[in-house]
Amino acid sequence: MKKKQIYLIADEEKYQYGDIIFSEGNSGDWVYVILSGSVELSKTVEGHKYVLEILKPGDVFGEIENITRTKRITTARAIGDTIVGLIDRQFIDKECNQLSQQFRSILESIATRNSKLIDRVASFTERTEPRVQRVLSVTYQDRKAFLQAYTANVSNEGLFIETDNFLNPGNQFLLRLQLSHLSKPLEIQCEVIWARKRESSQPDLPPGMGVKFIKISKTDYQILKQFIGAG
Repeated sequence: MKKKQIYLIADEEKYQYGDIIFSEGNSGDWVYVILSGSVELSKTVEGHKYVLEILKPGDVFGEIENITRTKRITTARAIGDTIVGLIDRQFIDKECNQLSQQFRSILESIATRNSKLIDRVASFTERTEPRVQRVLSVTYQDRKAFLQAYTANVSNEGLFIETDNFLNPGNQFLLRLQLSHLSKPLEIQCEVIWARKRESSQPDLPPGMGVKFIKISKTDYQILKQFIGAG
């Protein structure tokens, strides 16, 4: 059964890549369900943006602020062309009013705890792994072919690939990372965490995608670790 059939949708909103659905710190208690596309939830800590989750069709977001009646604790941004449904407020209020005061208090407690947990997770997101600033050649495979690109930022946990041909967040792919002192590249299974297109308004931010390593051999990991340490 489609999510649109499960929830009472008051309205639909369409967003393009990078559009902000709501921003952290703003007021608002609409609850959303993703009908198509993807939504990135992020939080800013000490001026740095941290991606908390990439939501897919059928996922609901914005519910914590509706329950706790607080300002937005995250920023929601569309990843690609995205359609979200606004769940009818009267439907939510009606359902909540049918709950006992005790159960409603439990829900509020859960929502408040999750809000605090998001703050704690974001505060611990500072990278502990060292990063090397070197231009390295990488090759990765999309649905059609292997593509050549470069990275200037690599750690033991992941890297940034500067490219206009980025993959969507959540996609997994095989990466071949060529270190300068090796004849053969390291082969690493990766997952896209976030992607950024080229923006004329932000020329200093190169287009590309941030990826994390999800599978690497022990030998290749030790080679990469030594390379990072020597950098």
